[in-house]
Amino acid sequence: MKKQRGMTFLGLVFTIAIAVFLVVIAMKLAPSYIEYFSVKKAITKIAHDPSFSSMSKADMISSFQKSATIDDIRSVDSKDLVFLRDENGKTALSVEYQVVVPLFSNVSALLDFEASTDNVR
Repeated sequence: MKKQRGMTFLGLVFTIAIAVFLVVIAMKLAPSYIEYFSVKKAITKIAHDPSFSSMSKADMISSFQKSATIDDIRSVDSKDLVFLRDENGKTALSVEYQVVVPLFSNVSALLDFEASTDNVR
């Protein structure tokens, strides 16, 4: 007699339930990550501007707001931007923010994001 091999029906149902759970969580988290990559792209665009080192704070804010309007960035506002100049005159622009994504019932995911021009150059 041959021994049967394979997955039982309950094993299949359990595997499908776990896969559906993971897909639902990924679908809820994906928009936050897509927005993070848009924020990163906006900061990278500012850093690659030829006049970046001589840009004023208002110019950087204006450039970021234009990118935020185009890319529909809602989690980060211009007041969240941090501007730094070191003793050598090098300029850095960074932003740190958190997003709370409700998953189900009273369970939420807290996502911490950081983007900076220091990582670009």
